[in-house]
Amino acid sequence: MDRCPPRKPPAHPPEKRAMGARKIALDALHDVVVGGAYAGQAISRCLRASRVSPEDSRLATSLFYTALENQIKLDCALGQFVKDMPESPIREVLHLAAAQILFMDKIPDHAAVDEAVKQVRSLRREQYAALVNGALRGLIRARDAGELKYPARAGNPIRALSVEYSAVEPLVKRLADAFGMDEAEKILAYRPGERWESIRPNLGRMRGEEFERYLAGRGWQFRRGDVPENYLVRRAGDLTRDSDFRDGLFTVQGAGSMLAAYAVEAKPGMTILDACAAPGGKSALMCELMQGTGRVYAYDVHEHRVELIRATGQRLKLYNLRPAVVDSTVFRPDRERVMDAVLIDAPCTGLGVLANKADVKLRFRDDEVEELARIQAKLLDTCARYVKLGGLLVYATCTLLPEENERQVRAFLERNAEYAPDPGDQWLPKTLRGRLNDGMIQLASHRDGGIDGFFIARLRRSGGR
Repeated sequence: MDRCPPRKPPAHPPEKRAMGARKIALDALHDVVVGGAYAGQAISRCLRASRVSPEDSRLATSLFYTALENQIKLDCALGQFVKDMPESPIREVLHLAAAQILFMDKIPDHAAVDEAVKQVRSLRREQYAALVNGALRGLIRARDAGELKYPARAGNPIRALSVEYSAVEPLVKRLADAFGMDEAEKILAYRPGERWESIRPNLGRMRGEEFERYLAGRGWQFRRGDVPENYLVRRAGDLTRDSDFRDGLFTVQGAGSMLAAYAVEAKPGMTILDACAAPGGKSALMCELMQGTGRVYAYDVHEHRVELIRATGQRLKLYNLRPAVVDSTVFRPDRERVMDAVLIDAPCTGLGVLANKADVKLRFRDDEVEELARIQAKLLDTCARYVKLGGLLVYATCTLLPEENERQVRAFLERNAEYAPDPGDQWLPKTLRGRLNDGMIQLASHRDGGIDGFFIARLRRSGGR
């Protein structure tokens, strides 16, 4: 039985009050749901603005992500006790409390209810105190009695999966159409068992065993990733605030992003273009692999994002990095056949990182697939002209849809006869080499040990080796 009411858009920002774990989570949730902020940036910003203990920081982060990752399911459950869902910030207060009641067994129910009512009053919304108290107590009773109702799969499987995994229905349908209902559910259901931060050393400073000795000396729990020089660490707090991070000793970067940079096979003295480079992680890795020689031109269309690339280069002391504000869809004749290699990490729907970016599954729009596919095709056709004869064009996305990945590449090859798939696989870890198909590989977190769902294609321009 589907008793989920339609969702209303929130409005009105919460007032600023003294910080606590629940207040931090509420502010961050508001920034995402109402302000359109990215989840990771929102919670990091709110934590930086607070002065709470590490324990409260962990609680705030857990509250925030639990509420965000289950937003549609929480709306469905709460809608059985609230006829008209209040607007923001009361809606977010209800989400946070319901997340504690339904998904966080270490927090007593009475504490979740009492703190929610206190939040309502601290926001000067006294008129909602009874509604919040009654709805949450009704939620507890229904949970305990097994009476909470969610959409049945037999009636509408798309709707059922949408509620179960808090992904908008157009996203569920896209995945089901592309991969079948069973595989779509595996993609939506995947959650990493433990939260580890993915980092790598600054290769210009150290690598391998030396970096492992460094990590051990810091007292951090760590393990090697499958990708060379990738390490997974478990540590409380924001690593980007660590003094050694700021000094450029290490950087935070996912394994999928690292693989996209490794696919370029950057070597000393090369001239490389990273066409969609912000925030600069892949450009930085290629600069380091080139040992400070050659040039990596790192473009982005937005000045504020190019500033992120510049900051990365300054922090890691990469003197062969050349950031610039450039629209890579617009052809530049002075760059034609100049580059040994071009990397296009194209704008995409981001469906390969659903497990780490819960806001993606709430913001997906069906029409954006075609819109992004047009941009991707234009980037490919434009940047392909910059590659030298015999040079390499690497196309990457962090999504799963064939329209943005394999079909996009095959359509490009039909339009550009001088390019062909490059079968070389030495850039891949041995565990992944058997997965390469016509120079292309599709990774997915739910089947590849948590590596972000990157697609990577290597295309060689004829006329050289």
